[in-house]
Amino acid sequence: MIKLDKVSKKFGTGVFGLSDVSFSIDRGEFVFLVGPTGAGKTTIFRLLIRDILPSEGSVTVNDWDVVTLPKSKIPLLRKKIGFVFQDLKLLLDRTIFENIALPLEVVGVKTEEALKTVEDILAQVGLTEHKDKFPIQLSGGELQRTAIARALVLSPEILLADEPTGNLDAAMSWEIVKLLSDINKKGTTVVMATHNRDIVKSLGKRTIHIEKGKIVDDEKGSFSVKVKTDVDESEEQEKKDPGKHKEDKDDKVKLSEAKVASAGEEKKK
Repeated sequence: MIKLDKVSKKFGTGVFGLSDVSFSIDRGEFVFLVGPTGAGKTTIFRLLIRDILPSEGSVTVNDWDVVTLPKSKIPLLRKKIGFVFQDLKLLLDRTIFENIALPLEVVGVKTEEALKTVEDILAQVGLTEHKDKFPIQLSGGELQRTAIARALVLSPEILLADEPTGNLDAAMSWEIVKLLSDINKKGTTVVMATHNRDIVKSLGKRTIHIEKGKIVDDEKGSFSVKVKTDVDESEEQEKKDPGKHKEDKDDKVKLSEAKVASAGEEKKK
């Protein structure tokens, strides 16, 4: 359903937001995208909705090649992907009902159908009693649920949630994660960017770790696939064949000593 293949993104400042990133997410998965601020999580989301294009590599959503997708098809892509923005992007001069109904209004859904859809979504996220209030009248958790409701109103196949628990206390964070988990159980693919490791560990879902624009770990439940370093490979070789590892190490030391001696002789000349 989602596939990034050797994706890099270099911004105009010369800074790489992503470097050689590859992973795939199957239909119906719940995946955490974990990493510190600035790691590249939001960049991945922006690529998936074609807000930006990669400098290298391919991005696929369903059967669509996002990179070569014609501009006329972008609205169709975005109808398939619900996006919960980190800063929510709620309209302060509209009620909760009106905020949630906005995507339906934009795509031209008939009024009667739109009213029923919004009422159903409000009930799903537990906001029916708040539908006539304005965003300023709601708590942080209620605002997050409003943003999730708006992202769901077009019945997307994929839901991207960018740090939805970032500004919430522990209890409210769990409520939001439970809501996202319930949405996932109904068939929606959910990708949640977060740095809340307590929630990640407790839920036991697949977790893709990203740091400085690179995938460093991909944990599938209790199984972990780590990016190997030269040190890791050296340690692994030592475990498999201690004698061979010692020979290789001795050879490297002798080679280094020979180079030093040679350099000394050259200097004397």
